[in-house]
Amino acid sequence: MGVERAVTRWYVQRQRITDELAALEAKLAQAQTEEQRQLSNAQRADIEKQLATLHTKLQTLGPCPKPMMG
Repeated sequence: MGVERAVTRWYVQRQRITDELAALEAKLAQAQTEEQRQLSNAQRADIEKQLATLHTKLQTLGPCPKPMMG
């Protein structure tokens, strides 16, 4: 049961990180496509810093501890 819990925790963490990445990338893409730049340079830099941090977290999370099936 401990392995299943670790795998489930890994999937939840991975999903949370990928959801945050998608939201930030969408926000950044939306700001780039709009004619009026709503984001200041400081806000854009903050979003890019958050994106870099999330990419690092995702890389640090690594592969699944053990496949769920097989």
